Amino acid sequence: MLTFKNFNVADWFSFYRILAAPFLLALIWLDLRLIFSWLLLISYSTDAIDGYLARKLKITSPRGSQLDSFGDQITLIVGLIGLYYFETVFITSNLILILVAFAPYIIQMIIAFAKYGKATAFHTYLAKLSAVIQSVFILWSLFFSPEYSLFYIMIVIGLLETFEEIVLIFLYDNWASDVKGIYWAYRDKRRLKKRT
Repeated sequence: MLTFKNFNVADWFSFYRILAAPFLLALIWLDLRLIFSWLLLISYSTDAIDGYLARKLKITSPRGSQLDSFGDQITLIVGLIGLYYFETVFITSNLILILVAFAPYIIQMIIAFAKYGKATAFHTYLAKLSAVIQSVFILWSLFFSPEYSLFYIMIVIGLLETFEEIVLIFLYDNWASDVKGIYWAYRDKRRLKKRT
């Protein structure tokens, strides 16, 4: 995944998110909320850019999908750490709901690693929608203050997306990238080929 000499332009945008994570953590440590928020916004923006470039230039690959997913996960974790640090009261007052919503994600990761030896990179429509809502909620909370309607929408969409990922793990015997959703999985030749 980190063989730099084979990186294309979309991969470098994905890698930026991984590279930016320690700097973002340092900004949290230094209590620089505004700078952290703007740089986190840039990291989230690269997620949209790398996907667009990969499709436009037709340079999608399993390595790129895995790198993109890893960059997404790192950015989400850093964003959540920043949200916890800068909005501690909100997080602690909603901790039970957050843990209940986060538990299926941990289960999904455990199942994926047990079956494939790595995280999934299905990149479903629900996953993309969930990532957008998560980033909007985190950035809105950091620039302004937490908005409960966005928070609840994020929780619901996140749970739906996680359950879909779990179903897809059971549908695919082997690791696969860029599956749009359950409906498309049933028509995916990669999955059908493995079943016959």
